[in-house]
Amino acid sequence: MASVLEYKCPSCGGAITFDSASQQMKCPFCEASFDVETLKSYDDALKNAQPSEMEWDVQSSEQWNDGEQENISVYNCESCGGEIICDDTTAASKCPYCDNTVVMTGQLSGALRPDCVIPFKLDKNATKQALTKHLDKKRLLPKIFKDQNHIDEIRGLYVPFWLFDTDTDAHIRYRATKIRAWSDSRYNYTETSFYSVLREGSIGFDMVPVDGSSKMPDDLMESIEPYNYSDIVDFQTAYLAGYLADKYDVDADHSIVRANERIKKSTEDTFASTVAGYSSVRAEHSNIRLSNGRVKYGLLPVWILNTSWRDKKYTFAMNGQTGKMVGDLPLDRGAFWRWFGILTGILGAAAFSIMWLIERM
Repeated sequence: MASVLEYKCPSCGGAITFDSASQQMKCPFCEASFDVETLKSYDDALKNAQPSEMEWDVQSSEQWNDGEQENISVYNCESCGGEIICDDTTAASKCPYCDNTVVMTGQLSGALRPDCVIPFKLDKNATKQALTKHLDKKRLLPKIFKDQNHIDEIRGLYVPFWLFDTDTDAHIRYRATKIRAWSDSRYNYTETSFYSVLREGSIGFDMVPVDGSSKMPDDLMESIEPYNYSDIVDFQTAYLAGYLADKYDVDADHSIVRANERIKKSTEDTFASTVAGYSSVRAEHSNIRLSNGRVKYGLLPVWILNTSWRDKKYTFAMNGQTGKMVGDLPLDRGAFWRWFGILTGILGAAAFSIMWLIERM
């Protein structure tokens, strides 16, 4: 069995968890509180620890089928002795028998140990309130969805991210146009002037995040950005107590492609914003060079909500630090066509009024 780490209250022996409101470890039984730094000794063993390698040559009358055991890990709960079965990327979980929170030390040791973490700032109640606010004033959302929408699950999850720092030197050439129009008694004229616009300079990037978990959709994780990195702290397992956590299964090398895409787009957008006063602008050539590249492995807080309505699942994600929430919503087609008809009528009336005024001139 692999080893797990559990935090026990020194006063009553109960399981303690990280409290996002007080930013301290708290016992739900005797209400004792402890500073995270006082539990730092728990992490010292992780710095040089290596995952266990224990192999048995035992024949069993019942064998796993091919592929069934590949992504499964089994742990023992130190509180009740029950088995905790999870996939091979789980770094923090709960015992299904006694609900005790556990940290899988082997998933966070040696090279797998994160460099940093942003602790949760918002709790489960804040997540429910954010969902209610997210659904409010959505005119094309079926009203019955708000009334019958059932929250199946709320999970506080530390998602693994690669955080990239780099400096960029960019040289970008744009093709721009200026259009001038006029008319006389006989003709309408249009003059188009073409320009080659050059921009070059340097931009520094800090903490460009790339999701390191293949289980989390990249677009969903990027939609709840940005994070406030002033709250980032050195990693300690105490922050994981009471939450779920995954270790990365997409390494830094494979994340570089996405990091470069984000850095390139941000650089081009920033330079493009300085090209003003033209009728149209498009990039003809872009040369971006990176230097002083660095990468850190961090865990960022995310609340995941799964809801169901009419036998369909809807997933929402909320930034566990800032409260920004995103998620797909169903469409009330009847309301859509009503609003489409109203908008079409308004635009038609406006066009008729403009034509009438032109004819009167």
